[in-house]
Amino acid sequence: MGVRSSRLSKRLPIEKALGIRFGGEQLYVWAFTHRSFAYENGGLPTNERLEFLGDAVLGLVVTDIIYRAFPGLPEGQLAKLRAATVNMNVLAEVARELGVGDAVRLGRGEELSGGRDKSSILADTLEAVLGAVYLDKGLPRAAALVRRLFEQRVMEAAGRGAALDYKTSLQELAASDLGGMPSYSIDEEGPDHAKRFTATVSVAGTAYGTGKGRSKKEAEQHAARQAFEALAASRMVTGTGDAGQTGAVPAE
Repeated sequence: MGVRSSRLSKRLPIEKALGIRFGGEQLYVWAFTHRSFAYENGGLPTNERLEFLGDAVLGLVVTDIIYRAFPGLPEGQLAKLRAATVNMNVLAEVARELGVGDAVRLGRGEELSGGRDKSSILADTLEAVLGAVYLDKGLPRAAALVRRLFEQRVMEAAGRGAALDYKTSLQELAASDLGGMPSYSIDEEGPDHAKRFTATVSVAGTAYGTGKGRSKKEAEQHAARQAFEALAASRMVTGTGDAGQTGAVPAE
């Protein structure tokens, strides 16, 4: 198999996984050229400049997702949630799902030491790919790709315990998106020493979530979380931001 045919056999699966067809071979090759391969082949261009660009694109889009989805979250918690989503381990996980390791061009040393599954190489290469998509297709396509790959991970990171006060966050989101304030109704059952509470949260007469707990406060927090996550997911799908305005980072 020739060099070009070998590249094509690796290029087609990764393009299918990305949902992106690169306009030319040069940018694709550049995105997947690790420095170890470049140095062993006469100092070819590496993917490090694209990695730098892709890191900025990824950071912008994920920050936009978080900012708009969690309007009640203070700056410090926004930063923690972003860090929980944009880090080497998460990027490497995404890269593995896409098959990035099969396409990256490595030097012999990195190849022999398991470089195709090394988290640092996978994460850096994914950022380079995002940079290449931005250059080739523009911000709307790059942003759409980042959203497809990372939106759900943002919500999962928040659900793992980003120290959200869901009642406060829901209040902020409901006020901006629904023009009303949440109200809670409580049902209780069981004897006094082992009561269980069920809370239902509504806005303008429409129920958005229910939750159970051993106290009214716990039940209300669980109901608020269910409602908040549903509204936040709907907000990200429609691409609306503060006061219902279209998001600043375009999505197709």
